[in-house]
Amino acid sequence: MTLQPKIALRLKFLTRVVRKECLYLSSTDQRLFSSLFTLEQAARLEADMELAERVEAFVSRFGRLQDTVGDKLLPLLLEALGEKTSSVIDNLDRAERLEFLNSADEWLTMRNLRNQMIHEYIEDPVVLVSALQTGHAFVHTLIATANNMIEEIEQRGWA
Repeated sequence: MTLQPKIALRLKFLTRVVRKECLYLSSTDQRLFSSLFTLEQAARLEADMELAERVEAFVSRFGRLQDTVGDKLLPLLLEALGEKTSSVIDNLDRAERLEFLNSADEWLTMRNLRNQMIHEYIEDPVVLVSALQTGHAFVHTLIATANNMIEEIEQRGWA
């Protein structure tokens, strides 16, 4: 299947970006979660700028990868495959059917978690700890989903 030049260039670009975002998130995840993130650490964020920056980097990188894959790469890949793109949930259902991701519901949980980490972490350290630990548990799933899409793109010679 020959792609329109604009779609082909955008897929190549997004593939490069997603690879980098996966590496950055993985690195930050390893540094932040070398041990379990605790309520005591959350309480120290104002005094420990290095830790606060790691938390901020994790939240930002998790959200950025989730956005790039779900809102940019997935719709473009579906279009390249000749699939009709639609609402986010419809696109996620198609991605699940195509086995790019395990579960559309799980993806929506990650999306809500991202929103929770971004908006709640300043106010409530208990919510922050829970959200960060859950985010950490989803890193593998998020990166695996990104890699599944990249593999599809590469197998078709589009990257």
